[in-house]
Amino acid sequence: RAARSPKMMENKVFLSFTFYSTILILKMYVVAIITGQVRLRKKAFANPEDALRNGGVQFCREDPDVERCRRAHCNDMENIFPFLFLGAIYSLLDPSPAVARMHFLTFCVGRIIHTIAYLLRLRAPTRSVAYGVAQLPCFSMALQILLATTPYW
Repeated sequence: RAARSPKMMENKVFLSFTFYSTILILKMYVVAIITGQVRLRKKAFANPEDALRNGGVQFCREDPDVERCRRAHCNDMENIFPFLFLGAIYSLLDPSPAVARMHFLTFCVGRIIHTIAYLLRLRAPTRSVAYGVAQLPCFSMALQILLATTPYW
């Protein structure tokens, strides 16, 4: 059993943040695996050595389905990485655990729906709405961080 910091285990907000962050990181791994599987199925490899190993240099090419998976993954990185920073700092501000949990849950669900909408080509504006909803808690956390730190600038 790993040693745990008693102080960290008392911070329910940070534990909630850790839970939702881990779900999001796992989701990103799943999208990466899906991208690799689509590459194999479509024989569309980014690197010549991968193409040669899987049928020939002619398979070093782009494919619209692979690019869609890659864009979903890139979008995750553009949004989840800032959430990880904001959520960690926000957790240190001693917010209400219930309010913080709603911030984290809203972001997590929004990003999951965004990915599903992206990969399954769901009708617009599903993906855009999911993106917008997930941005709300990030803006809220950023504003609260700025308000808490303004006296120190």
